[in-house]
Amino acid sequence: MKHHTGSNLLIIISDEHRKDAMGCAGHTIVKTPNLDALAARGAHFVSAYTPSPMCVPTRAAIATGDHVHKIRHWDSASPYDGRTRSWMRHLRDSGVETVSIGKLHFRSENDDNGFTEEILPMHVVGGIGWPVGLLRETPPLYDAAAELAADVGVGPSTYTDYDLDITVAAEAWLRNKARSDRPWAAFVSLVSPHYPLTCPEDYYNMYDPAEIDLPIGYEEQFRPEHSELKNVAGFFDYDRYFDEQKMREAKTAYYGLTSFMDNCVGRILTALETSGQAENTVVVYVSDHGDMMGDQGFWTKQVMYEQSAGVPMIVAGPEVPAGRRVTTGASLVDLAATAVDVTGVDHDAVSRALPGISLREQASAEDDPERTILSEYHDGGSTTGTFMVRWQRWKYVHYVGHEPQLFDLEADPNELQNLAITHPNQPDTIAALAEGERRLREICEPEVVDALCFADQRVRIAELGGEHACLTAYRFNHTPTPSEQAKAREGKAK
Repeated sequence: MKHHTGSNLLIIISDEHRKDAMGCAGHTIVKTPNLDALAARGAHFVSAYTPSPMCVPTRAAIATGDHVHKIRHWDSASPYDGRTRSWMRHLRDSGVETVSIGKLHFRSENDDNGFTEEILPMHVVGGIGWPVGLLRETPPLYDAAAELAADVGVGPSTYTDYDLDITVAAEAWLRNKARSDRPWAAFVSLVSPHYPLTCPEDYYNMYDPAEIDLPIGYEEQFRPEHSELKNVAGFFDYDRYFDEQKMREAKTAYYGLTSFMDNCVGRILTALETSGQAENTVVVYVSDHGDMMGDQGFWTKQVMYEQSAGVPMIVAGPEVPAGRRVTTGASLVDLAATAVDVTGVDHDAVSRALPGISLREQASAEDDPERTILSEYHDGGSTTGTFMVRWQRWKYVHYVGHEPQLFDLEADPNELQNLAITHPNQPDTIAALAEGERRLREICEPEVVDALCFADQRVRIAELGGEHACLTAYRFNHTPTPSEQAKAREGKAK
């Protein structure tokens, strides 16, 4: 075992929290006092992105610290299975205690995911996940879309109950660690504000549906005309179930769930403080992706707009400057490099070759507008590979076989103007489109990646028993909690 001089690492990750829904991000309605306080004593990364706007591929990318196309965990039926080494295993093998508490969305706790211990883990259903998303060449009707609007309202849900259990477990674990000299890294994963948009009454009542902000670009003339986005919207046709009142109630519930999640984060950070370990612990807060919440007619994620592909990201603790606003592009693949840096373990050939950069290093360095960030999508509703590249003020979205999109995020932060269509002959547009494609091709060849992905998905469909089996095996709108999955297994066994 190597001699250790590093700090502890506490990663708190939520699910489906859009990056603008925090007070510290300038939101005038949603209340997130605990995240705001964390940002005030640390660094807030305002240009952070998910590797893929979908839970399962993103969580595989987080674990491995690499791009989705490199690890080939493309979709919601190809979960992380421990075969590619995780940063958790690297830390554990270097003498750091690594624990997960809560949602992982990997294949199974029977795989070596790299943790010393998995507490209350949520993995994909049946070790398989959501196979409907594999059927991209012959997309079926997605009849679970109506559930999103049907679940909106006040009341208990298995997800908020699960988050409270995760919070209690994290508090207890942190209290116990205070008596240990062994360095540790904890990955605490909450599920809120992920749908169902069923919110505890106290939190729902913090907001008034009549005063809620309506979605951006919701009017028909702002709806994207893009051919592939129409495919995605046609599959995940959530929007047809929302009228204005239902929309207001959905956003009220989402903000309520965000404040509920913020309270869980506050409890976990208080437990860290009272355990006496805060001064030697770097805290990272992120989410796995965002949520469109009706913006431009989209709900949930799957698309490359900021509200879906962007993520909140805050880092605080030893050697992190306080009150710092970082504009350098960042990615959830940076978590692996951050873990190695913070805990002080040695890099090896595998970790050194990863694309990520430690977030603590980025927080202390000058902002770098030239850094290229990649996000990609190869899951349900899409008929082709989608690749987003972000640098400077530009966002370039490449669709294999379709026209690209280009947004100037400084001039048009709401992404209502696709410059590739509105100003195709402007010198800036021509130069940025070429530069976006150049930067993408420096990372990967999109046509090659797309072909490889479809080939892998055909193999996976066959492994699962063909298209009919994929359609009938597991149909759900959100992954059941561990207790729900256990009950279902018991029911089958009887």
